[in-house]
Amino acid sequence: MLAWASGAKRRIGYARYGRGPLLTDKLYHRYEDGKYVPSPVLDDYLRLTSAAGCPAESPRMELSTTLDDERAAVAVWRRLALPEGNRVVVFNSGGAFGAAKLWPTEYFAELASRVASDLGYHVLVVCGPSERRVAASIVEQSAHPRVKSLAEEPLSIGLTKACIRRSRLMVSTDSGPRHFAAAFDVPVISLFGPTHIAWSENHYARSVHLQQDVPCGPCQERVCPLRKHYCMRELTVDRVYAAVAAQLTEARPAKAA
Repeated sequence: MLAWASGAKRRIGYARYGRGPLLTDKLYHRYEDGKYVPSPVLDDYLRLTSAAGCPAESPRMELSTTLDDERAAVAVWRRLALPEGNRVVVFNSGGAFGAAKLWPTEYFAELASRVASDLGYHVLVVCGPSERRVAASIVEQSAHPRVKSLAEEPLSIGLTKACIRRSRLMVSTDSGPRHFAAAFDVPVISLFGPTHIAWSENHYARSVHLQQDVPCGPCQERVCPLRKHYCMRELTVDRVYAAVAAQLTEARPAKAA
């Protein structure tokens, strides 16, 4: 409505939620049997830019880090006694969308302990400012000296990016940082609960999506309507660990500095 009221001569968008009459260039999502078929948001935005006359773009995401980001990561590596090279697995347990996306803290802790004990890797739990307590709890519950977190570190998005960039593998909830891994060509295992996988598909070949099939999902809700959280609680540590072990046993080419 703001675009229409502004007098913009072209208003390009998807004809959903009553927007159609306000648009000059209408795009449409796919429907089957009268139901909307979820599609990657990444593709939807590329369709918008194409409709605006922009050159075709690859869906491959790209990111970079600054020298300050890398210096901060080096300092963390030293303070936490993390090994150089590809011997660190990064965990991201947070999710700003809502509690329904979160895998239980105790599951992350058990997985971290097994990755450290059985596979010999170090685990680094990254976090945002509001997630420090959970990150610290994962470390405490894992009770393993090779499991560390950023809970006591000066946090920034740049530090998170640099930590993910230098890691061997990432295990993440369906939240923003998992896309960092794709952009830096780091294999990533994404844990899906209430959201449809197709929404956030980023076409990254080295990603593994895990989702438990439950009668009530995917519900797209921020908080579990049933208060049972079946979709995440029934996604077992054994299943995620098997995916992690499979990824870590694959040959890994050297990463450019």
